[in-house]
Amino acid sequence: MKPIGEQVIVITGGSSGIGRATAGEAARQGARVAIVARGQEALAATENEIRSAGGDILAFPCDVSDATQVDEVADRVVAAWGGIDTWVNAAAVSVYGEFMEIPEAEFRRVIEIDVLGVANGMRAAIGRMRSAAAAGTIVNVSSGLGDRAVPLQSAYCAAKHAVNGLSEAVRTELEHDGLPIRVSVIKPASIDTPFFHHAKSRMDAAPKPMPPVYDPSLVAAAILYAAIHPVRELPVGGASAALSAFEKVSPRLLDLQLKLLGYQTQRDDTIDPSARPDNLWAGTVGPGSVEGGYGGRSFSLHSWLRLTPTGRGAVIAGTALAGWVVSRRIAAAARQRDDASA
Repeated sequence: MKPIGEQVIVITGGSSGIGRATAGEAARQGARVAIVARGQEALAATENEIRSAGGDILAFPCDVSDATQVDEVADRVVAAWGGIDTWVNAAAVSVYGEFMEIPEAEFRRVIEIDVLGVANGMRAAIGRMRSAAAAGTIVNVSSGLGDRAVPLQSAYCAAKHAVNGLSEAVRTELEHDGLPIRVSVIKPASIDTPFFHHAKSRMDAAPKPMPPVYDPSLVAAAILYAAIHPVRELPVGGASAALSAFEKVSPRLLDLQLKLLGYQTQRDDTIDPSARPDNLWAGTVGPGSVEGGYGGRSFSLHSWLRLTPTGRGAVIAGTALAGWVVSRRIAAAARQRDDASA
């Protein structure tokens, strides 16, 4: 793939949180960036912020659950810049509360944005990339909760599981058809973004992220890494990787842990949820932001090991060293047995 500085990148959910962080970093590296969001004030603020820093940016009001609107965005980007190299699906909403407390319409709305929005983005991207006969990348921002669901987020977890399955199916179809279009899935842990401020709450408390919480710059780095490297999936933050691994090893033990801790760690009882507007049905009012005020960690050893040549080299060297040590010990033990039997 082209270097980031030579790419045209479309980012849904680009006016807030992970999408906004990715747009800013991509533009800083020289990419031409198109951002898509519903909240027009935050969209304009992000556009002005990036343009004032010297970035090349377009901004489009769009509800990603509407396939026609998404198609129009893709057409306008191609008309302006000649094509699309990377399409990032980062738009997402959520409703917090026990499953039986969430109205059907609100559950459906989460699926419309978080699943159909991704499908609409993928369809628009593949159509333009295929017709251009050029290599391209689709990056779907899923979640560690797409591998292991937690209580109080049934709609969101179902959506992220669906994103993982959709990505696998489409990836295989593209490979079968011989199209040079990659599909990568990013699986963040809890990230310090306004997502939790914007989520609808059916609890008697406001939502908050399950610890540990990571900085959105780590997810932006993973997304842009996937835009130039053939990556199937990337967890962001050791907590995401650990959650997925734990689910494979002992799902029942994880059930018990989440039964004990999964409620308390997602409730902020100091905030009245009715006093905070959500973005389930429309974009929120205001200029938006990248961070949500949760003090996310700016370093993740797991992400560093996955994304940097130094980190990958350390893993290879460590694995080789461990193998050498084990082989030496096995050889020494064998010699001791031979000496004892002589």
